[in-house]
Amino acid sequence: SCNGVNLAERPAGQSKLVVTPELPVVLSRISPIREGSVQPRTTGASFASSVFNLMNAIMGSGILGLAYAMAGTGIVGFCTLLVLVAFLAAFSLHLLLKLCDETGESPAPDNTFLQVHPKLSSMSSYLFILKSELPAAICSLLGVENTGTVWYENGKLLLVMITVFVVLPLSLLPKIGFLGYTSSISFIFILYFTVVVVVKKWSIPCPLPQNGTRLRGTFEVGLKYRLRHKESGGAYAIPTMAFSFLCHTAILPIYCELQRPSKSKMQNISNIGIGLSFLLYFISALFGYLTFYGHVKSELLLGYDYYLLGDIMVMSVRVAILLSVLLTVPLIHFPARKAMILLLFGGRSFSWRIHIISTLIILSVVLMLAIFVPDIRTVFGIVGSTTSTCLLFIFPGIFYLKISRSSLKSVDSVGALLLVIFGVMMGVISLSTIIITWIMTP
Repeated sequence: SCNGVNLAERPAGQSKLVVTPELPVVLSRISPIREGSVQPRTTGASFASSVFNLMNAIMGSGILGLAYAMAGTGIVGFCTLLVLVAFLAAFSLHLLLKLCDETGESPAPDNTFLQVHPKLSSMSSYLFILKSELPAAICSLLGVENTGTVWYENGKLLLVMITVFVVLPLSLLPKIGFLGYTSSISFIFILYFTVVVVVKKWSIPCPLPQNGTRLRGTFEVGLKYRLRHKESGGAYAIPTMAFSFLCHTAILPIYCELQRPSKSKMQNISNIGIGLSFLLYFISALFGYLTFYGHVKSELLLGYDYYLLGDIMVMSVRVAILLSVLLTVPLIHFPARKAMILLLFGGRSFSWRIHIISTLIILSVVLMLAIFVPDIRTVFGIVGSTTSTCLLFIFPGIFYLKISRSSLKSVDSVGALLLVIFGVMMGVISLSTIIITWIMTP
């Protein structure tokens, strides 16, 4: 008997399974998650679409802030930290998937507010990019100067229109697997952004010109590679990286809708997703930094406006990154809405009324946050040093140590403990440094 339905009626001595009419229905509900096991369900998201969905959850507005992080840490320091954060992100995903394997539970979002809060922060950062970049993109395409007097130069108005006519319809889709196609398009846009950043490295002269002369100031950009560079922006390095690899609240919904899901299959998906994201992150950050050096903006694309105004590739890549960010918002919205519904209504059956109301509430809150946030590095710094650090390092380690049946001396248990310690240290240090920087900066 399973879920109150007899799987088979067997007379005494009979070992053969008797198939009843209810058996197919019951089997469709069974979700064994064991190493190497496969669910009876043969429909769902494919391997490729799951990789694209995961990469879309990982990559987004964070890619625009990594060059600024490199300017604060230097090339060597940035590479070391990026490798470390990427490895720890992959390891924490491994712990989450291993917990699903050990407990035998179907992977589903936890009904906790912790699933909602970081997703609201992530979506706010993506919408903030749209608010700040979309007016400049439109003005560049039209070949006019941004005076702020025309309706399409109002970032807040454009943000409301985009949310209502694009984000809302995509967010109302009932299953995350439907977003696999938009995720693949988003990945292509991110790839194009990386290519343009590399190409434009040789289109901007060094030292950087300003009105025909060199930039004034105590810092003068030279052609010489600088491997170490310290400034207040270094305080935002680890929080920005943690924010850039945050995908943990999306991993379980993607796992849940995977075709023939298994722990090993999902582990391969996470490894490929994090590996490709790391590669694109590193290349775009390196060449973005080598283009502007100490004058790199906290939002990389803003730096090109001063030196390549009207450039076709820059205009097109601005549109591409905006579309990529735009297509990421519905994907990030899915686990937030799922957790909110579970938190408020439990495991009740699907209801379009609850589905639509929850979607509207979350998008309204995110829209308000995006409208009133003054600087994106504030989002990267605060969210990265608090919620991102908790979800990326602290919570996976704590959950594994509490739930896992493995010995405390095992490799995974020791790694989980070190993950928690590292997360707490980095969160406290980063947040403290950011607050001190705010106080000391006039």
